[in-house]
Amino acid sequence: MNRFAELLDRLVLTPSRNGKLTLLTDYFRSVEDPDRGLALAAITGDLSIAAVKPAMLRALVVERMDPVLFGYSYDYVGDLAETVSLVWPQPQGHIPNHVPTLAELVGRLQAASRSDGPKVLSRLLDDASISARFAIIKLVTGGLRIGVSARLAKQALADLGQVDVAEIEELWHGLAPPYTELFAWLEGRAEKPTSAALALFRPVMLSNAVDDGDLEKLDPADYAAEWKWDGIRVQAVCEGGVRRLYSRTGDDVSGAFPDLAAAMNFEAALDGELLVGDPREATGTFSDLQQRLNRKSVSPKIQQQYPAFMRCYDALQIDGEDLRALPFAERRKRLEAFVKTLDPSRFDLSPLVAFSDWETLERLRQAPPHPIIEGVMLKRWDSPYLAGRPKGPWFKWKRDPHTIDAVLMYAQRGHGKRSSFYSDYTFGVWSGPEGSEELVSVGKAYFGFTDEELREIDKYVRDNTIERFGPVRSVRADRRNGLVLEVAFEGLNRSTRHKSGVAMRFPRISRLRWDKPAAEADRIETLQALLDG
Repeated sequence: MNRFAELLDRLVLTPSRNGKLTLLTDYFRSVEDPDRGLALAAITGDLSIAAVKPAMLRALVVERMDPVLFGYSYDYVGDLAETVSLVWPQPQGHIPNHVPTLAELVGRLQAASRSDGPKVLSRLLDDASISARFAIIKLVTGGLRIGVSARLAKQALADLGQVDVAEIEELWHGLAPPYTELFAWLEGRAEKPTSAALALFRPVMLSNAVDDGDLEKLDPADYAAEWKWDGIRVQAVCEGGVRRLYSRTGDDVSGAFPDLAAAMNFEAALDGELLVGDPREATGTFSDLQQRLNRKSVSPKIQQQYPAFMRCYDALQIDGEDLRALPFAERRKRLEAFVKTLDPSRFDLSPLVAFSDWETLERLRQAPPHPIIEGVMLKRWDSPYLAGRPKGPWFKWKRDPHTIDAVLMYAQRGHGKRSSFYSDYTFGVWSGPEGSEELVSVGKAYFGFTDEELREIDKYVRDNTIERFGPVRSVRADRRNGLVLEVAFEGLNRSTRHKSGVAMRFPRISRLRWDKPAAEADRIETLQALLDG
């Protein structure tokens, strides 16, 4: 257990991707089964401990200390696991005589019922050091938040075994913790695992953004173009009657889209965009799609209001034949014929965009035929379907972002290494008749600025706070006083949740306008014109 706790501590304090990879690879190489496999499951989100929930943890803490003091501590630290690990009172005279392994600890927690879960967790926290408490709480709450994605953990496994990460991703959904067969293969002690599981995820092919000078080096005749739709990239796989809908990272999201899964009456693996609406009539906005996202189950009413469908981009397998090695031109022909056999209310084909030169495509890119198109995709006609992000075969050429000048209204403490800074910013624009204008919030952003700019904004927030609401501060923002932020965003949706009536897509801070008076920030009419246009 101490090795796992040490790993988490070091991962939190290591900012670089390569540094994290080295830590993970060294851990997997030096720690024995089953501890390393359970650690891997915790990092990838595949470790389930049902007996303990965050609310239970909070209740245990406030039994042991003043809840107001705990609230202040949590507000200052910004991370539940770190706060509890620091404030948990060590029983007087209690000296633990055994440090459990990770496997022993997980075994106790998984064996606990909901009723005795608090007692089991309390004993474990009583026996643990501060560092180990932090690790235990991260395990039971299921949100490590240590700057390591499941993909990075799989890359560390690939580095350990000197194999392509795509091999691991393709095996992944047929494996289960503690992954002893996987580690045996990676260490050369056994053959590559084979899985009898059906409808497995295929690692997706990703594109590179078009940079300055890229198009000058490319021949338009070598590339197909298609619209880039503002939905969620998914992979629909049906094999032997088993139906799975995966996100681009390989998460199984089938349960949230039973209406689409029910229409997967085929033997194939298709790549495409998840959208809502009826492809024969109208495609919903991303705001509409959000009504279906992040749900483990969905009501019949929501399914009827926001029916899901898939706009198909590519065919990876059809009727048992793996098509990924074929050129895109051939896969596209197969896909066009195959989509015609599917339910037209649930599947359609992403149309190609006709163009002869980059100037023509640029004009089309800036004025697409549908508001939820966010640019174009470029795909070499001769490109095979390659996992990862190879440079050259596929490009994404997104529309230039919109920008507005908005006024900072609220700031909230960040998490992790930003927990000491006010780094999450809510901003607004002016609304109302001249002489009685008020700010209405239109978005929230927490990236786009440098570390130095973060320190500058944090100081501004502390110097200009007028009200406090737990971890949130309201700052001075009126016609005479206020910090103007230039905000870039990809698009707008109508929203009934916001007083302004609009919600931004992917907002980020693009510039601090210390030079601009708050009174000169944009008005809500500017955003409404974008919506209406």
